[in-house]
Amino acid sequence: MAAGKIAILFPGQGSQFVGMGREFIEADPEAAALMDTAEAVSGFPLRRLCLEGPMEELTRTVHLQPAMTVVNLICWQAVKKAGIRPDCLAGHSLGEYSALCAGGVLTPADTLKLVTERGRLMEREGSKNPGTMRAVLGLTLDEVQAVLAGVSNGVATAANHNSEKQVVISGEAQAVEAAAAEVGKRGGKAIPLKVSGAWHSPLVEAAVPDFTAIMAGIPFQSPTIPVLFNVTAREEREPAAIRAAMARQIASMVRWHEIVHALLARGMRTFVEVGPKTVLTGLAKKIVPADVPCTFLQVENPETLAKAREELGHLKK
Repeated sequence: MAAGKIAILFPGQGSQFVGMGREFIEADPEAAALMDTAEAVSGFPLRRLCLEGPMEELTRTVHLQPAMTVVNLICWQAVKKAGIRPDCLAGHSLGEYSALCAGGVLTPADTLKLVTERGRLMEREGSKNPGTMRAVLGLTLDEVQAVLAGVSNGVATAANHNSEKQVVISGEAQAVEAAAAEVGKRGGKAIPLKVSGAWHSPLVEAAVPDFTAIMAGIPFQSPTIPVLFNVTAREEREPAAIRAAMARQIASMVRWHEIVHALLARGMRTFVEVGPKTVLTGLAKKIVPADVPCTFLQVENPETLAKAREELGHLKK
């Protein structure tokens, strides 16, 4: 089987673990230098948090956003040095910033600056407007939207369309609980997520104007590799359109299911998840139709990078 075109996918919040990035940081001075940059830009002890924890501190939104992003970028740097060249890029929620950096839209330092500010603003809004999120399994987006339309005791919205029958809902606790009860009646499951806010919902919308103002001071370039965006599931090329998409992304639904289908329509047949864990690989395997032969790879350390290089070498033969 030929490799086809290669899509690189970058994970977001939820893929973190204590020890992430360790092997690259200890083996590669350029990886260590990226971590130094991230610490200088964010002002947080990210190396310690990533390598030693504690998990409670690592998962604080304000810490986690730059921590996940720098580890994604360290993994991407290694992928690039290994000669792996993608045809398209996408990132899930926070991971979209890694995709922008990989696509030449932002420098690593500016990427880290933006995610640090995004984390600060989201943590602020999470404290002001407490909320929760649940992953709904077994219902389609239309079915979940029908459930949410019947919720009248507060804000609840679809936050992530992750796969055909995995939709994350987000909002005020009482409204999300009411939706979860109705999901159960309809034969689905609604699993609580360990989050500190109602991300991708109106509860964090007040962060958008402030984040827009911060982005105005950062140079954006046109992508050198196509990037598909969470809020549109389409490619955007113009810096102004990219800024607008990234501002909306904070409070808008992540259209991941549509993004994977759009990547397939563009001829992507090899999906490489670059960063901690295999959450996006699992989702892609659920989304890709059984009759479309695809290869799924993941890179988070030198061992998985070697496996990916070997597999890609076989596919090209």
